[in-house]
Amino acid sequence: MKLGLSAFLAALALLVAPVASAADQNFAQWLIELRQEAKERGISDRVLDAALGNAAPIKRVIELDRRQPEFTMTFDEYLGKIASPTRARIAAKMLVEHDEILTKVSKKYGVQKRYIVTFWGVETNFGQYLGSFNVPHALATLAFDGRRSAYFRKELLNALRILEEGHIAPDKMKGSWAGAMGQSQFMPSSFLSYAVDWDGDGKRDIWGTKPDVFASTAYYLSKAGWRDDITWGRQVKLPKGFSMNGKNAKALADDKTRAKLPVWAKAGVRNADGEDLPVKNLTARLVMPAGSDGPAFLVYSNFDSILDWNRSNYYALAIGHLSDKLR
Repeated sequence: MKLGLSAFLAALALLVAPVASAADQNFAQWLIELRQEAKERGISDRVLDAALGNAAPIKRVIELDRRQPEFTMTFDEYLGKIASPTRARIAAKMLVEHDEILTKVSKKYGVQKRYIVTFWGVETNFGQYLGSFNVPHALATLAFDGRRSAYFRKELLNALRILEEGHIAPDKMKGSWAGAMGQSQFMPSSFLSYAVDWDGDGKRDIWGTKPDVFASTAYYLSKAGWRDDITWGRQVKLPKGFSMNGKNAKALADDKTRAKLPVWAKAGVRNADGEDLPVKNLTARLVMPAGSDGPAFLVYSNFDSILDWNRSNYYALAIGHLSDKLR
């Protein structure tokens, strides 16, 4: 018996229709189990459907997570990019434009205004680049993937809690491929610990409400031990053949030897311009981001607070350098 044209096309469609891959099937099963755990934690079906109803592994997220590019940028190149003259000019403008709210936030949390603006500028270029990934979908991808599944599963559950609390709509929860969100680029766990509802509208909106962004940044730093009576550190000049306590500069930097400024001064360390170090009883350690032949810095406890935010010495020094331009 011959098939009619419509029947033939229907049969052909069945033959060529894509079959769900094992990975797709496994993800679907994983998502069922994840939803059950989330429901046990108080996440509603409404939020789960809105956040994960059409979720599927994002290939680009896996590519970015797998990619381990060789870091070839020199310290000077990095500093020039992150703390560029253009960014410094915009930061100075923002410091003036938002002075009223920044002053209030600074006073409450004990973080200088210039640092709040600096973090804002470095993280998202003053709120211009928040990331374009759907955070629940990106985190689900990474939690399912297996390489760091426990960490990202926890962050996904945290993200769902944020949605359940109504701080942001699921389709508006945008961020980086790894789940960092909003103008302050908080991971969901950091959001739950440090995000602030400054304007009192019931939402900790680090995506679109600048007072909330500024207060959240300042609160994070304050909880990381920030002091508003000191700066981050300073560039210094080491004497030829410098050593202290039997250690050369590299060894001192590597083991993070800490000493009071007068001790560093006695060993011959000077400001970058050759002047004496300030006569203050501050504890400092040596950082040499480009090795023994590069610039040297003495950094204070605020530098370690910056590292609590981002573990890169390059990053922390760029924050310090840009903030110095706003003094």
